[in-house]
Amino acid sequence: MAEPPGGNGAASPPAGLPREVREQLAELELELSEGDITQKGYEKKRAKLLAPYFPQTQGVDPGVQKESRNQTPAPSAAPAPSSSKYHRGRSGGARDERYRSDIHTEAVQAALAKHKEQKMALPMPTKRRSTFVQSPADACTPPDTSSASEDEGSLRRQAALSAALHQSLQNAESWINRSIQGSSTSSSASSTLSHGEGKGTSGSLADVFANTRIENFSVPPDVTATTSTPASSTRPSAIDLPPSGIVKGMHKSSNRSSLMDTADGVPVSSRVSTKIQQLLNTLKRPKRPPLKEFFVDDFEEIVEVPQPDPNQPKPEGRQMTPVKGEPLGVVCNWPPALEAALQRWGTTQAKCPCLTALDVTGKPVYTLTYGKLWSRSLKLAYTLLNKLGTKNEPVLKPGDRVALVYPNNDPVMFMVAFYGCLLAEVIPVPIEVPLTRKDAGGQQIGFLLGSCGIGLALTTEVCLKGLPKTQNGEIVQFKGWPRLKWVVTDSKYLSKSPKDWQPNISNAGTEPAYIEYKTSKEGSVMGVTVSRIAMLSHCQALSQACNYSEGETIVNVLDFKKDAGLWHSMLTSVMNKLHTISVPYSVMKTCPLSWVQRVHTHKAKVALVKCRDLHWAMMAHRDQRDVSLSSLRMLIVTDGANPWSVSSCDAFLSLFQGHGLKPEAICPCATSAEAMTVAIRRPGVPGAPLPGRAILSMNGLSYGVIRVNTEDKNSALTVQDVGHVMPGGMMCIVKPEGPQLCKTDEIGEICVSSRAGGMVYYGLTGVTKNTFEVIPVNSAGSPVGDVPFVRSGLMGFVGPGSLVFVVGKIDGMLIVSGRRHNADDIVATGLAVESIKTVYRGRLGSYWYLPDCFRIIMLGSLSPMLLFLYSSGMRLPLPSSCILFLAIGVGPASVMVGNLVAGKRIAQAAGRDLGQIEENDLVRKHQFLSEILQWRAQATPEHMLFLLLNAKGAPVCTATCLQLHKRAERIASILYEKGHLNAGDNVVLLYPPGIELIAAFYGCLYAGCIPVTVRPPHAQNLTATLPTVRMIVDVSKAACILTSQILMRLLRSREAASAVDVKTWPTIIDTDDLPRKRLPQVYKPPTPEMLAYLDFSVSTTGMLTGVKMSHAAVSALCRAIKLQCELYSTRQIAICLDPYCGLGFALWCLCSVYSGHQSILIPPMELESNLFLWLSTVSQYKIRDTFCSYSVMDMCTKGLGNQVDVLKVRGIHLSGVRTCVVVAEERPRVALTQSFSKLFKDIGLSTRAVSTTFGSRVNVAISCIVLGVLKCLQLPLFLGRDGPDPTTVYVDLKSLRHDRVRLVERGAPQSLLLSESGKILPGVKVIIVNPETKGPVGDSHLGEIWVNSPHTASGYYTIYDNETLQADHFNTRLSFGDAAQTLWARTGYLGFVRRTELTAASGERHDALYVVGALDETLELRGLRYHPIDIETSVSRTHRSIAECAVFTWTNLLVVVVELCGCEQEALDLVPLVTNVVLEEHYLIVGVVVVVDPGVIPINSRGEKQRMHLRDSFLADQLDPIYVAYNM
Repeated sequence: MAEPPGGNGAASPPAGLPREVREQLAELELELSEGDITQKGYEKKRAKLLAPYFPQTQGVDPGVQKESRNQTPAPSAAPAPSSSKYHRGRSGGARDERYRSDIHTEAVQAALAKHKEQKMALPMPTKRRSTFVQSPADACTPPDTSSASEDEGSLRRQAALSAALHQSLQNAESWINRSIQGSSTSSSASSTLSHGEGKGTSGSLADVFANTRIENFSVPPDVTATTSTPASSTRPSAIDLPPSGIVKGMHKSSNRSSLMDTADGVPVSSRVSTKIQQLLNTLKRPKRPPLKEFFVDDFEEIVEVPQPDPNQPKPEGRQMTPVKGEPLGVVCNWPPALEAALQRWGTTQAKCPCLTALDVTGKPVYTLTYGKLWSRSLKLAYTLLNKLGTKNEPVLKPGDRVALVYPNNDPVMFMVAFYGCLLAEVIPVPIEVPLTRKDAGGQQIGFLLGSCGIGLALTTEVCLKGLPKTQNGEIVQFKGWPRLKWVVTDSKYLSKSPKDWQPNISNAGTEPAYIEYKTSKEGSVMGVTVSRIAMLSHCQALSQACNYSEGETIVNVLDFKKDAGLWHSMLTSVMNKLHTISVPYSVMKTCPLSWVQRVHTHKAKVALVKCRDLHWAMMAHRDQRDVSLSSLRMLIVTDGANPWSVSSCDAFLSLFQGHGLKPEAICPCATSAEAMTVAIRRPGVPGAPLPGRAILSMNGLSYGVIRVNTEDKNSALTVQDVGHVMPGGMMCIVKPEGPQLCKTDEIGEICVSSRAGGMVYYGLTGVTKNTFEVIPVNSAGSPVGDVPFVRSGLMGFVGPGSLVFVVGKIDGMLIVSGRRHNADDIVATGLAVESIKTVYRGRLGSYWYLPDCFRIIMLGSLSPMLLFLYSSGMRLPLPSSCILFLAIGVGPASVMVGNLVAGKRIAQAAGRDLGQIEENDLVRKHQFLSEILQWRAQATPEHMLFLLLNAKGAPVCTATCLQLHKRAERIASILYEKGHLNAGDNVVLLYPPGIELIAAFYGCLYAGCIPVTVRPPHAQNLTATLPTVRMIVDVSKAACILTSQILMRLLRSREAASAVDVKTWPTIIDTDDLPRKRLPQVYKPPTPEMLAYLDFSVSTTGMLTGVKMSHAAVSALCRAIKLQCELYSTRQIAICLDPYCGLGFALWCLCSVYSGHQSILIPPMELESNLFLWLSTVSQYKIRDTFCSYSVMDMCTKGLGNQVDVLKVRGIHLSGVRTCVVVAEERPRVALTQSFSKLFKDIGLSTRAVSTTFGSRVNVAISCIVLGVLKCLQLPLFLGRDGPDPTTVYVDLKSLRHDRVRLVERGAPQSLLLSESGKILPGVKVIIVNPETKGPVGDSHLGEIWVNSPHTASGYYTIYDNETLQADHFNTRLSFGDAAQTLWARTGYLGFVRRTELTAASGERHDALYVVGALDETLELRGLRYHPIDIETSVSRTHRSIAECAVFTWTNLLVVVVELCGCEQEALDLVPLVTNVVLEEHYLIVGVVVVVDPGVIPINSRGEKQRMHLRDSFLADQLDPIYVAYNM
């Protein structure tokens, strides 16, 4: 081990460097990076600063020591292979050597010369970019500050230095030496070694700090493979490749020299031109360090616990005493029970109106009288007790619980059901109507139903029909719900009670009357049990407080199933014979002024509203001005306890006071599910002064103390009173953390003691005792009386005149640094600071964020409309991390994005469940396609399956079921005779698009062989196309090639011999003339998991990939497509696709045999000679569904766009086209599909007809010869009734570069239009996953699309059986989450899932999948993720002469290649346009602009750009450009 200076061993380092020393070191770093100081001066000053903390050898100058060290011979070390990802190991002490171009040029030329001497191996399907194996040193080599990660440079240096001083000096220097030895790939190290000036292993710690950047000082693994005891053994050795003979992406015979790097880490195997490499090496510039203030976090300040402020306000008042309300008066005509009141009015005042319901337009649709309410309730009670079961075994008994499931727009049926349950002495539990089977809120409701032992649910016939159902017509089993028996309560289904049957109406007692559900802030649902005496007492208290009188009319806008809506409109109204006008919430959405109109029309005395209804009425006031509210004596604002309600009430009063609204009529109240009505303001006397407002100091409120505000208005909170304590009740204020009474100037939780309150949480004894049985104690701890109180969950105090003030809720409280804040206070202050007219009062939420965690304080009904950030102008006593946030809610997928919560649900979606789809087709009896074809040949021998057209549109070949079967038998026979093949042998099918290819495929299945479809070589370009055929033949180990006579002669021609070795072809059999021989027996695979065919294709990155498809996967794929497209034997579709891989192959060869429909086959190459072919075929045969590729659609758009009149003359009409589906494996090209729809709209094409599909390949970032086509998400919606229309969204490009999804409005700057990629196939599940952590992400994040489906490929077909590769891509699991046990397949595509407002046929909300781009094609620049298509789209718009464009990167430089379709003089004009548009729209600097001729950018048969092939041609100087501009 090397010794530190001094020679006496390691000196003990100090505990840490002083702050001023660290600042001076940081300034030195900054001066060095900006070139203000030389390297030598930097080292001297740094050593001088660190000298007092590291003693040196006496009499020896540090400079002398340094020179002596520099004379030590440099150890020999071969540079280890590294990719650009790990090219960060430069030594900081040789910065000046990086700019010496002669050294780099010499190294590049030497490496290229060595590379040319090597014999090239057999061309293998490797990735078209440098791929290296990460050595063990890569994991522990500290990156250099001059690498691409410049945003962390200076801060990491300071952090590493501080950490280093706390470690042992020997360990630190040993680790630094090993790090320097391991980082042998840097250009600076290469330059130093070439000059013979390598440093030895011993040196001062100051020098090491000056030349090395340290990431982590934990004890690292020893990557030198040597011991450190003798001095000779510390010499660094070269880091070799792993001992295994197989390197990812390389052939077994490839040696290590083929992976050698140049001096700048550039692999010589990529054939870099000397001129480009020299420019790249010489024109690099040092990068400026980041500004520290943008990267300093305030986490330490957040978590720091401050000391208590000695000047904080403290309560000074006396201890409060319980406040009593007015006595509950005894009225002679009050009934002994609520059921008795109904009996009285139903028999004596039968024709008096009880309840009026409104339709969706806001007009009265039905009025329920008291007589009808009584009679129908009697019938329901009798039916529940006597008609649901037998006499000996009734379904319901008195005391049982039943669920009331009624929609919010049907108060009449709910009222009948509620009183029917009361008369039957069963306990009703009103709940919301479940919308979906997996509704999150519904699961909690199901827990409540299960805990209550509910087995019966009452509902209406209309509601029952709207519930989600199975295929058998039964109600689905909602997740988390117990099994329920559904009873329809419509009158026609009820039995009339006998005349001698009467319900048992006894005096109100403590037995339960009903259970009202309550949702806590954690999302759990609890049932508050209300007794009959509490229900009656509460109605009496409300009658006295509100001064209700018989015959009055009240308008209710609230939910009539719970809270104040239930208490006033359903219970108290019957007790006092009131007439209730119920305004459903759906009417308020369409007509916000409807409740005001009802008050005006019916001369209502009382209205029950919330602040939202006041706000909406003000917004819609301009629509109708002739309304009068003079009849109102009480406008009960049920959420008047919220601090923001003051502004709503004041604004509504100022607007409608001219319409007769009296100021004393506004009566806010405070309610809770446990204590019911806590307080309500009584209607005032006309002319009397209104109650005062409390203007409180928010600073005092944060300490729980009441103080009058004396500062400016921004630090004040104005609250209004909610009236007095309810009659017959008693109130006290206790501390939130315990039952101790508060002082008179102290904020606490309001507790109420009254007969009119809840009894218990049903089934929750422990929680009940803490809430419903609270005994307040004084400061000495002694109980104050023996009367139990109920906690209301409201925070407040009792002001002058015994007025009750509420300042928030317990659920909304957050404690920051020992101070209490309330979400309602923050919202109220935010609205008061800046007038926001577009934000509805109350639709703001707040939360407090801590490092690594967060707590939601208030959710409520929030809306993702706006983000209102906390600023210093609010002057709240909160840190800057506290914000006001608009969101629907926070779910399991919510994550922190900066200071914001993003995402609510896990980003996942699924198609229809195949298990619930019943098919009557006999096809389901057969497991294999070969069996299905035989069955069709026997059942429907003359049924036409395929029709092939030529360029003139004339049929050239047809195939019926019998003809295809006979042809397949002959091909199978010749495989046995000439090929001498066995079951399981691979056979290459080399045919042009046609029916012969289909017959050969089924012939292989009949013989038990594995077909491999391959695109035939082009006769005029054998040099470029034949090697690909040869490679697939070799990789697939094909035993035979089936082809035509013409192609067989082409394979053996002289031209082919110049491209490949024609003597080593396997057996070639032509199938033009087949003998008429009968196949003895058709091969049947032993299991459906046996291999059916191999699917080979070349990806957009130039990778030859492929997978194995089993018979089970083939059948599942065909079934899913059949169900999605509704393909039957009577259907006819047109296909204009390549039939060699992917979904095109499945549609061309597989689906017609499985489904029995007729397929009209149009080879895409025929469109080159006749552009009208496809559209004329669709028109002539009256095709409803057609499939094409983007290349076909692009040809028609460009070639026929200006010939619409010619199409009309030819009689081409597309009005019968229902769907035109574009088959692709990329992001939907929205601009192209929209242009196609608009151009051909004049000949009848519907704008909704064009839709897209998505099929994916496996991630191609695998350096093996593999292939994979995953049919994961194929087809979009095909019928409007099958699901919603495809949706489009605009997303923010800036967020997308950070892998986040933020929706913006149309026309917003930096917006990107994305279209849904089709409806998910039945049986397919999709989840969005972080590709690095393999964990699920939220719906606001971009991630890799993973799929699970029965038609997923079996795995890779490879030369090497790499099981690890199989598991990582076909059988991988999530790292965490509910779906961690499911096996998923990785598609290699980035996308996201958004839940739309549309509803699918199943009744659930539609989850739309959006594909953004291939993960392997993304460009990593400046730490951001860019998608090439976005940059290419921007470039293509700059000039009309740009025919096509492609971009790629090379050594962190962006290269743009544009095809010029104009004159060459325009080439110079394109360069500034291209660089400017990329800089303005994407904030990127273009390194190289290459202008080429049209057709240079390679494009595959699917119309996808081959960017990696283009990159190889650019680096090899094979593009023959018109002009090249280097903007580096």
